[in-house]
Amino acid sequence: MQEVGEIMHLAGSGRVIIQLSKELVEGQILCDEKGTRVAKVNELIGPVSRPFASATPLTNNIKKYIGKGVFASQESPASRPKKFRRKK
Repeated sequence: MQEVGEIMHLAGSGRVIIQLSKELVEGQILCDEKGTRVAKVNELIGPVSRPFASATPLTNNIKKYIGKGVFASQESPASRPKKFRRKK
């Protein structure tokens, strides 16, 4: 896993704002250093030179991750093929 940024703060909407150091795609799952899923990227915001990401928390205790680094998971749901359900 490679470090992709740092969680800056919790927005009023409930999402977390992450300052990025590497490029990400929307839908990317972010983990902490132990591999625990922390957030899922919803959108990329800010200037290209200093990008930020708005992400949905995947844990109830997101406040303990503020100020800590986040890592990109190995497999992104955005790059994984979707599974389709068969109609009955």
